[in-house]
Amino acid sequence: MLDSALEIPGAVHAVLISADGLLMTRTKDLDRDDADRVAAAMSSMQSLSRALAFFCADPKQQWRQTLVEFDGGWVFLISAGPGAYLAVSASPDVDMADITFRMQQLVSQLGKALTTPPRADLGAPS
Repeated sequence: MLDSALEIPGAVHAVLISADGLLMTRTKDLDRDDADRVAAAMSSMQSLSRALAFFCADPKQQWRQTLVEFDGGWVFLISAGPGAYLAVSASPDVDMADITFRMQQLVSQLGKALTTPPRADLGAPS
């Protein structure tokens, strides 16, 4: 499912990470060691981004997205539900609206796939 993020021209890699920096999954073209390193860095990135909420007009605003620009491209980071984040790297010429829209679609699909129904309390008396 994560590979669908790469259908946008210019998208390069994608990772899904937990809030504590652990890799949940990655696109098949990204080496596991590199993906683990990206996961740890992205966890730190979102933490730093959240810490800067006070810098906005309303410090109670919720973090939505972090965008980092490099000479060779972009890194997009968004929330993928409670305790999860989606990061996608892209070339400099990627259509930013397209990649952001695709990421939001993917987060919606991932939320449905990762959601499990609540467990019945097996220890409760009948």
